[in-house]
Amino acid sequence: MPKDAHEMSENEIRSRVLTLAFGGDERLFIAFYRKLQQGLPEGTGIVLRGSVVTNQRHEDGTPYDSLGKNTSDLDVTLVGSKAMELWKADAYYLPSLHTKPLGDKDPDIATPELNALRESVQELVGRPVNFQATSSLVLYSRDILFGEPYYVVVHTEADA
Repeated sequence: MPKDAHEMSENEIRSRVLTLAFGGDERLFIAFYRKLQQGLPEGTGIVLRGSVVTNQRHEDGTPYDSLGKNTSDLDVTLVGSKAMELWKADAYYLPSLHTKPLGDKDPDIATPELNALRESVQELVGRPVNFQATSSLVLYSRDILFGEPYYVVVHTEADA
């Protein structure tokens, strides 16, 4: 059973993310978040959520990439109102607070430019990548109320 992310330090979570999603390649991780920063509105926070943080798939509890190398996805959450503006009006779970995921299954729910960025990052890391946008409040609430930990890659401008 993987160590609970809520019991890990930020450095331990970072190490887990780096190992699981990027094969321990620090340069790939840096290229990943720099590409995101360059393609997103200024001040957007970048957060990783899901099995890359917990090392457990939500659906069945199996470890990250248990179906083979690079089979697990990266759930990238974009934090901030400017990022949420990139989604279509009907692509929200909570209007103005939390979007539906942008991925290969539903690539038309956000701007073509955002989907192109997602596809570019997906190609860079060699695994499926999904984007979702949310407010800081929803991100925090999901962690505290529902036990869904996350790793902050880039803080929002408001957090700086």
